[in-house]
Amino acid sequence: MNITIKGKNLDVGDALRTHAESQLADAVTKYFDRALEASVVMSKVGHTFNAEISVHPMGGVIIHGRGATDDPYAAFDQAAERIAKQLRRYHRRLTNHHENMAAQESFRAQHFVVQAEPDHEELPIDGKPTIIAELSTDIPTLSVGAAVMRMDLADARVQMFRDSGSGRLNVVYRRDDGNIGWIDPVDSRAADA
Repeated sequence: MNITIKGKNLDVGDALRTHAESQLADAVTKYFDRALEASVVMSKVGHTFNAEISVHPMGGVIIHGRGATDDPYAAFDQAAERIAKQLRRYHRRLTNHHENMAAQESFRAQHFVVQAEPDHEELPIDGKPTIIAELSTDIPTLSVGAAVMRMDLADARVQMFRDSGSGRLNVVYRRDDGNIGWIDPVDSRAADA
């Protein structure tokens, strides 16, 4: 597994680098023998050290963990503990339910990042928002439970997927109250009949 460790406003010394590589390799290889890659970004803002870890254990799945405290080692350990918990949950789900997410069907879609406009006065003349980035992404075919799991593992607020039961595009999202919302559109023509 390729592990990249970087520092923002912080010099990551050899001791912290060795600690991070060792802890992360142990946590990941415990559940996935051939994990693809992992990255660690250590940063310092004021007196707080932040650790952000991203692990790519297998195709299409990226797991994120964060930690923040006044000690860089403790910040990393918090993030690594979150990663280990998510890897354990993901591995158990794959083992118990035989859901091989890497082998499931997906399709390509365009992903746009649009500039946030603070005022309506600053809108372009044609009324269209300014596109900052244009990317391709995969929209997987999943069950609702697998989509929620993938959203949790990625520490994301939203997951779009094709429902394996109905074949329709669905969205699960994290609500402000901490619960999970699920959008399952119905065909308006079928609903009217």
